[in-house]
Amino acid sequence: MPVYSRAGLSRTAAVVVTLFLTAISASAVAREFRAADTQNEEYPTVQALRYMGRLIADRTGGRHQIRVFHSHQLGEEKETIEQTRAGAIDLNRINVALIGTFVPATNVLAMPFLFRSVEHLQKVLDGPIGNEILNSFEPYGFVGLAFYDSGARSIYNSVRPVRSFADMKGLRLRVQQSELMSDMIKALGAEPLELPYGQVLTGLATKLIDGAENNWPSFVTTDHYKYAGYYTLTEHTMSPEVLVMSQKAWESLSVEDRAIFREAAVSSSRFMRERWKDLEDQSRRRAKAAGVTIVTDFDRKPFEAAMAGIYEKAQRDPAVGKLIERIRGVE
Repeated sequence: MPVYSRAGLSRTAAVVVTLFLTAISASAVAREFRAADTQNEEYPTVQALRYMGRLIADRTGGRHQIRVFHSHQLGEEKETIEQTRAGAIDLNRINVALIGTFVPATNVLAMPFLFRSVEHLQKVLDGPIGNEILNSFEPYGFVGLAFYDSGARSIYNSVRPVRSFADMKGLRLRVQQSELMSDMIKALGAEPLELPYGQVLTGLATKLIDGAENNWPSFVTTDHYKYAGYYTLTEHTMSPEVLVMSQKAWESLSVEDRAIFREAAVSSSRFMRERWKDLEDQSRRRAKAAGVTIVTDFDRKPFEAAMAGIYEKAQRDPAVGKLIERIRGVE
């Protein structure tokens, strides 16, 4: 039997303790996470990301921090999606219509005239359907953390008030870089132009486009209302925003820290909703005061009827068809 000296045993014990402490500290390494949002610094989603960062810093004793890059600092949404998937961006606030190329289930949330009201949308997102969709992100390189409201998107332009289906004919309208959104505008008789969000103002100012479609805050905070004086409350989609984390960043977290990030994300969603409604109201009043013509009395039925082909195409996938019916069935 080998004989160990007291000094040798002490050295061995020291090594074991050192390895143990190293293992513990490795699971609790302090880190700054990069979060992307294309909106400006005061926008509710940017504020929600910062709120989430404060919660995480508090709950991890300062080990983890979130640094928010707003106003296109890390690129347009389509670019940041790719960077997030690759792990170059840790957290990303994006619209479901854009990430639908990667995560098919999110396309359903962007379907035109699917949600009856904001209340209907929120019941869907806050319930089992919303959780199922968030869980569907992981096979595609993302982790879905929470949904953020994005209000109802409506059509605005600089040419004429849209009061009927016929008024849509020939309008050149910017849409998100999404096949679904392009198909929708084509079905309405207008010409879709896919442009990054940050290029819309220049497009309006140079007459490259006649208009676009978006919610009240986006219409006003980006100064689109200064170039497009007609806003029709089509409220054709209520596609929400989604907060995702890269798979790489998620896997770097301990089980305990993952729970903290999920809880903080859900809390940030509630925080965002409280501020969203106020900003919607402020934005609408600001547009009206600036002389924007707000059309509320348009003929909605032909717009909805024109979506038949889009729904027929989507429902060729039985899973999509079933999800659409489940969403419609939520009371």
